[in-house]
Amino acid sequence: MKTISFTSLICSLICCALLGMGNAQTTAKDSSIYAELSKAPKKAVARHNPLESDPEAAAAGAKLFGLHCAECHGEMAEGGKKGPSLRADPVQQSTPGTLFWLLTNGVVRRGMPVWSKLPEPQRWQLVSYIKSLRPAAAQPAAALP
Repeated sequence: MKTISFTSLICSLICCALLGMGNAQTTAKDSSIYAELSKAPKKAVARHNPLESDPEAAAAGAKLFGLHCAECHGEMAEGGKKGPSLRADPVQQSTPGTLFWLLTNGVVRRGMPVWSKLPEPQRWQLVSYIKSLRPAAAQPAAALP
């Protein structure tokens, strides 16, 4: 697997989960990609998003996502060549604190950069955006012509 950034890791994990959880090989791959989420310390997992009730946080996070994350995770966070989908259940079921921890610390060995230099409020905006995404299964079907 190519090295991916933290955001790419999360996006890739979600993407893999959405595209092929039907076979055991894909499921094993999904588990290994999303396993980083389970490594967050308890204190980080318990953190609440201070911008959770800010109606503008997700929109600001979407802009940041376009600038910093879409290249690897896809324009719609559906996953890309380098990063997993962020719409996958393991990501969407993670706590805001877990996602914040992952953004802050990255997964360098998989190519996910450390985003600790991004101001904390902007990292929380990214978390707000990621949590606002519909899981892949909940995406409306495209209209037939």
